[in-house]
Formats: sequence, structure tokens, C-alpha cells
Amino acid sequence: MSGGIWAYWDFFYFIGGMDMKFVQEPGKQKEQTLPQLLEQEEGQEVMTKGAVHSIRNMGEVVFVILRRREGLLQMVYESEACEFPIRELKEASTVQVWGTMRREERAPHGKELHLKRMKVLSTPAQPLPLAIDKWKLQTSLEAKLDMRPLALRNIRERAVFKIQEGLVRGFREYLTAQGFTEIHTPKIGAKGAEGGSNMFKLSYFHKPAVLAQSPQFYKQMMVGVFDRVFETAPVFRAEKHNTKRHLNEYTSLDFEMGYIDSYEDLMEMETGFLNYTMDLLKKDYQKELDLLGVTLPSVEKIPKVRFDEAKRLASEKYNRKIRNPFDLEPEEENLIGRYFKEEYDSDFVFITEYPSKKRPFYAMDDPEDERFTLSFDLLFRGLEVTTGGQRIHDYGMLMEKLEKRQMETEGMEAYLDAFKYGMPPHGGLGIGLERLTMQLLGRDNVRETTLFPRDLNRLEP
Repeated sequence: MSGGIWAYWDFFYFIGGMDMKFVQEPGKQKEQTLPQLLEQEEGQEVMTKGAVHSIRNMGEVVFVILRRREGLLQMVYESEACEFPIRELKEASTVQVWGTMRREERAPHGKELHLKRMKVLSTPAQPLPLAIDKWKLQTSLEAKLDMRPLALRNIRERAVFKIQEGLVRGFREYLTAQGFTEIHTPKIGAKGAEGGSNMFKLSYFHKPAVLAQSPQFYKQMMVGVFDRVFETAPVFRAEKHNTKRHLNEYTSLDFEMGYIDSYEDLMEMETGFLNYTMDLLKKDYQKELDLLGVTLPSVEKIPKVRFDEAKRLASEKYNRKIRNPFDLEPEEENLIGRYFKEEYDSDFVFITEYPSKKRPFYAMDDPEDERFTLSFDLLFRGLEVTTGGQRIHDYGMLMEKLEKRQMETEGMEAYLDAFKYGMPPHGGLGIGLERLTMQLLGRDNVRETTLFPRDLNRLEP
């Protein structure tokens, strides 16, 4: 006991002799953000940090463009005002600068920083292989992807992912306000949620395992706990596609909600999310939208149409023969999107009652016609960006469906137990983040809106 007491007093003796220092909040620093700099009055002395985006030497005057997370700032170097040897400055250097803010109509934002002092924080070992200061990178998509960390220093390339940030933020904020709980589910499992052969298989400590195709099983189990749940996370599909719309790893915006009356409750929730998010983008991301020339779509009302009716309408209007009665081909999706844009001036359309044979076992069949399901896709400008629907919540019905499809239940025991002990009526959906971004920005290839794409041929960077 006495040893413990002495150790106690030794500890306080030790800290009593120390010069104690504490970490302060970031707000205590004097470094100013771009918005703060632009608010300063004429002649106000300021300090900030950033990367040298470009250098334009005009002889007596040198314009140095500083890149910060908020955007670009024009700085003016004059030898008589700043002692720094400007010839030693390189593009891509990171710097700390001091100077005064002055009005200049020709400068971006109508203001510029006149340099008094500059300190180089880091210097590149080699010149940049890309002209990142250009309005548009004059190189191929593959080259941009090969040099992704550098290509994204271009402000228009970077703006894509600021807008994508806004989409995820809108999803999270809206669902949280609607009483959803954010969850984080494992991406290594014993069984795929959707079956089939499109799973990445791996050895998990000498046991067979797969990478998650979807958080579906866990979402449904957690409805029995929290009623409403959502997740933003990667999913994996081992599909040997090499198209402009497919990825082998993408980010899915998923939610599952209990105590629904019908799958229309899910469609209404997604419409609410889209409305909220478009307003958020308009409010907080207008700068990026303007950079990319993006006009946001109207989503106040989204039309809906049955799967078979949608195929018929597109076939009749555009004289295209229906080849596959159980699925939508990419060309059909495009024509259906075109139809509803022309007829209803809508960029979105819900396609409902998908054929049962094209939906997973947990999809609720239409009680009036078991060939179809109480499910839907959302098309955005002719491309599927969402799949969702009502799920089977009755244990007996679920087991009957599994037996009917001759599916093995090994690896699904915990999932099935949740239903054995009671689950509420529920449903949910998954949104492909990269596809949604692609369609919103009018891009041609989903890899353009993927930070580091993974496809048939790409594992780096």
C-alpha cells in the first residue's frame, strides 16, 4: 500500500516540475482562409499558406497564383516590396506568405495579395508532368487516372469531388434529420447478399470469404434494432464489365427503413433527399457548379411508371423492338429517360414493379402478380442510379422463397435468425454515388467521377 501511495505522490511531483503546454483549437491560429482574406479592407496586412499553382513573370511584376482548399488567390510580387528571390520559386512549392490585400477588378474575386514576405515550406523534386493551371487538362482520361494525385490539383478536376462531397453530405444530413441512424457494416463476409458469381473471393484465415456486394443483410438486421438506418461505404462487384458505366468497387449510399406501408414510402424518402441535396449544392457549392457549368435538375416531382409500361412506351415512340422482357438494356434506359424528359420535362423517372426473376430473393413479390416485385429503379437522364424496394419480412415467406430458388442458407444463419424472431415491414435502396455524380455533371465515363477507380485493368494508383 505504501508503495502505491509513494508512486501517487511521485507522479504529482513529476508533473509539478514540468512546464505544461496544451494544444489549442485551430481557430486560434492567425492563418487566414480565402473567404477571410477577401473580406479584408484595402491595405490590411494578412498571412496565409498554400501551394504555388502557377507563376506568370511579366518582368517587373510577377503574378503568383496560390492554391488553397477554398480556391485560387492571385498574389503580386514586386522586387522592391518583397525581398524573396522570386527566381528560386517553383510551381508546386508550398509557401507561407505575408502581405496586404488590395482591390483589383481584373483579379479573380476582385482582390489580390501584394507580397511583403514569403517562406518556402517545401519544394518539388521535379517539374510537374501536367499543366494543372490550364482551364482544362489536355490529356486523355487514362493519363489523368495514371497521375490522379496531380491531375486533381487542377481546380476543375477537383471541383468534381467537392460536388460529390455535397451529395454525400446531403444524404447524411437529410436522413439524420428523418430519424435514421448511421451504421458501419463489415465488408468481409461469409456470404454474398445477392448471390451469383460476381463476388470477389478471398481466404480469411483459411476460411472462404467474400467482399461485400452490398450491406443488405446488415441493413435489414439493424432495422430490427434502430427502425431506420443508413450507410455510405464501398461495395464490390466481380463483374467483367469494361464499360463507361461499371466499376468493380464503388460507393453505395444505402438506407433501410422499417414500418413502411409500401415501397412508395422509399421513393418519397429518396425524392426528399434529392430535393434537400440540390438545395444544399445551390447554397454551398455554387462556385464548383459554376466552374463546371452545371445546371441542377428539378426534383420536386418525379414521375413513376411500371416496368412493362416503360418498355412499351419507349418501344412505340422510338420504334425499338423489345428484346428482353425481363430486364432493361442500356439503350432502353436511355430511351425511357428521353421519353420522360420530352413528355414530362423530368430528368428522373421511377421504374416500378421489376420482374421477380431479376430481383434478389429478399425482394417482396407483388401479391397480385408474383411474376413482379414491389421494387423500383430510379433512372437519372437515362441511367439507373438507384435500386430499391420492399423486402420480405416474414420468416416463413423468406424461407419459402429461398427453397423455391434452391439457395443454400449456409453463411446466412444470423441474417435469417433476425427474421425468425420478428421483423417489421421494411424496405430500402442503394444509390451509386459515382453514377449519380456522373449524371449530375454530364460526364461520359463513371471513372471521371471516381477518385481512384477500380476496374478490370486498374489497381493503381
